[in-house]
Amino acid sequence: MKDLQTVTCGALLLLLVVSGCSVEDGNSSDLRSQDIQDGAPTFHVDAEWPRFLPNKWVLGTVTGVAVDSRDHVWVAHAVDLMGPRELGAIQDPPSAECCYPAPLIIEFDPEGNVVQTWDDPSGDDFIWPEVPHGLFVDHNDYVWVGSQPHHQVLKFTREGEHVLTIGEADASGGSDHEELLGGPAGIWVDAETNEVFIADGYRNRRIVVFDGETGEYRRHWGAYGEPPDDEYEFGSRDADAPPAGQFSTVHGLTGSRDGRIYAADRRNNRIQVFEQSGEFVTEAFARPGTLSSGSAFDVALSPDPAQRFVYLADGTNHKVWIFDRETMEPVGEFGQGGRQAGQFYRAHVIDVDSSGNIYVGEVDNERMQKFVPQF
Repeated sequence: MKDLQTVTCGALLLLLVVSGCSVEDGNSSDLRSQDIQDGAPTFHVDAEWPRFLPNKWVLGTVTGVAVDSRDHVWVAHAVDLMGPRELGAIQDPPSAECCYPAPLIIEFDPEGNVVQTWDDPSGDDFIWPEVPHGLFVDHNDYVWVGSQPHHQVLKFTREGEHVLTIGEADASGGSDHEELLGGPAGIWVDAETNEVFIADGYRNRRIVVFDGETGEYRRHWGAYGEPPDDEYEFGSRDADAPPAGQFSTVHGLTGSRDGRIYAADRRNNRIQVFEQSGEFVTEAFARPGTLSSGSAFDVALSPDPAQRFVYLADGTNHKVWIFDRETMEPVGEFGQGGRQAGQFYRAHVIDVDSSGNIYVGEVDNERMQKFVPQF
């Protein structure tokens, strides 16, 4: 086994007081079979994942990551923020031998090798987004891609054939509209009901549910399971201010085996938990008082039978928070701001494979990183 660096952090004593981190060598474990007794796992970064991209490709802003049933890792990214110094090979005339933008959808095998790519599939009822935002591979191997700029969610076969569109291109009708979306981001599909849950939160303020086969509207709700209110005026974002009564950029979401939905309400610095019906269960905060884009970017669950841990990507404080799912109390964290392996600069999206490896996509560092659990 290749040598890896381990990023370990002490457990949180309070939400706002955390211990320091250290870097050391360590051996990996499989989270599926662990009988976890003493707090959260720690994680070490696999600095050799993924492998070098072919064809002098480079990633841009990583806007989606999804692990499928084969533990293949799918990545969506955008090149709109990349400049001519990064993409010298495509300038006219070329300014350098390297580099070329990678296709916007990439499938990696567990070792980090590129399996396939696809980009700009043709279609009559959708606009292929320059910024695909949100990505999920469902139980039938369909690939769901969010088009946040164009207010659509697109469903494809594994090979990139378009099969379904939810929403109308460049049309948005507000948070109570049953057909139109408003800036969708995170996507999750329930394997039992085949319902697709969408964090419809860049313009709208809701979670909305559709039938995954037909695209027929099912239901929607806002923060605390209440109706969304697009006219709501947000107050202070200070740490001691009352929690906001509406979503403010509901950005990522996932579902648990016991039928709950975990939503990352980004600018409100919180995770809200619901039954799939929309009934509010509880909420947890990550670094209250975080300003700018907020702390709650995306959320994932550990793969052990009880799904004991909730992982939250925090793109403003540049770390991953670990919560105990039963209590929703913080029990650990890893990462810090920076550009080296194991550090983050705008951790944006997160997912977990069947062995408990965590994959984090970053905005400003324009990369994917893999973190391996250790006990």
